[in-house]
Amino acid sequence: MSRLTRSPIEIIAIIAGIAGVMLVLYAWRLPPFRTSVETTEDAYVQGYVTMLSPQVSGYVTQVLVKDYQEVMTGQVLVRIDDRTYTQRLAQAQASLAAQRAALANSHQQEAAAEAGIASSQAQIDSAEAALKHAQLNWDRVSELVKKGVSTAADSEAAQATLDQAKAAVNQAQAALEVSRQNLQTIVVNRGSLEAAVSGAEAAVKLAEIDLQYATITAPADGRVGVVGVRVGQYVTPGSQLLAVVPRDVWVIANFKETQLDGMKVGQPVSITVDAFSHQRLSGHIESFSPAAGSEFAVIKPDNATGNFTKIAQRVGVRIAFDEGQPLTAALTPGLSVVVSVDKSSQPRLAAALGG
Repeated sequence: MSRLTRSPIEIIAIIAGIAGVMLVLYAWRLPPFRTSVETTEDAYVQGYVTMLSPQVSGYVTQVLVKDYQEVMTGQVLVRIDDRTYTQRLAQAQASLAAQRAALANSHQQEAAAEAGIASSQAQIDSAEAALKHAQLNWDRVSELVKKGVSTAADSEAAQATLDQAKAAVNQAQAALEVSRQNLQTIVVNRGSLEAAVSGAEAAVKLAEIDLQYATITAPADGRVGVVGVRVGQYVTPGSQLLAVVPRDVWVIANFKETQLDGMKVGQPVSITVDAFSHQRLSGHIESFSPAAGSEFAVIKPDNATGNFTKIAQRVGVRIAFDEGQPLTAALTPGLSVVVSVDKSSQPRLAAALGG
């Protein structure tokens, strides 16, 4: 038999060997399978899932949505019995009215004190006028006494009148000082009254907020998840009632670190959605994770061990969907996708600039 002739088994073995080599070359992206397109199946649709919880406690009186229902921003989802919070608001408003009345009374007292000061000043003027008259009378009587015209009794009466006039002036001056101190006391107490009004206003605002919290509304347009709250259920702050999933979605693709060289923000991306019969959507790279995924793990791997095997780490790449694709409205967080990036493509200027 000629050496050029091979048995079927040898031919199969050669083909299998060549296929194995080609498979290795393909897996490692070596020539002739080297390409600028990087693909990963470790990619998922992401979105904001907002879990709604009450900030006040009470019994649920109404649940106005069902599972997976579309909702709009501000739409009422759940109502909590608000009778207690309504009464607390009324109580706070009454307290505010009382504090404002006390402050208004303080202003009235100030006006009265200012009038008292004016009255005291008038009394001083009157007493000083009487003192002047008494002094003149005393001077006149004393001269007459010296000349022997007037009696000692007249002199004593004029002296008493003068002393009384001096005392009246001192009394009027003291009354003026008392009026001024009363005014100062009113002004000083004004600060505490104004602070009490501010505190009462804050109490009213807090009561209004608590009353508003008894009505739970949708924070954004989207769809409701599973509604876990029921009518008659007693809820407390922090209780998970339901989730609202807004319509904004994007993709997080976890590429190996060996695939990142050449990727840039703004480069176009091809996205295949498993749930939509592998239909393709277009997008672009929006940003790169600041660290490998292992750095965000709750329990980080410890590589300082005796037996070490190098493993290529994965880095998250955030990908935004291009506008004008109706299919994106049907995407929901958690769906699996396959992402392909051609590193030889040029970044889109608007996407690179964040537009």
